[in-house]
Amino acid sequence: MLVAFSVAPLGAGEPVTEAVVDAVRVVRESGLPHRTDSMFTTIEGEWDEVMDVVKRATEAVSRHGNRVSLVLKADIRPGYTGQLDAKVARVEEGLADA
Repeated sequence: MLVAFSVAPLGAGEPVTEAVVDAVRVVRESGLPHRTDSMFTTIEGEWDEVMDVVKRATEAVSRHGNRVSLVLKADIRPGYTGQLDAKVARVEEGLADA
């Protein structure tokens, strides 16, 4: 499964960079395939391992404020792996054929 998520503290003021760094550190230390962009971090793995990382990243951010905002989107497709890169590759192939 792929999970794209964004987590940020509320009530902590600006900027939130330090909190986001703590969340991304949890993701990177998980060893799961991942990609971070300006809006979301996407991770790939099995349900329990992915949700554990999201939970731990949220807990890391919670230390920076008294409330946390979590936005999560999941692509649940049993039997498929390597989709973090494969989905992008299919789009690039389609663009190259155009």
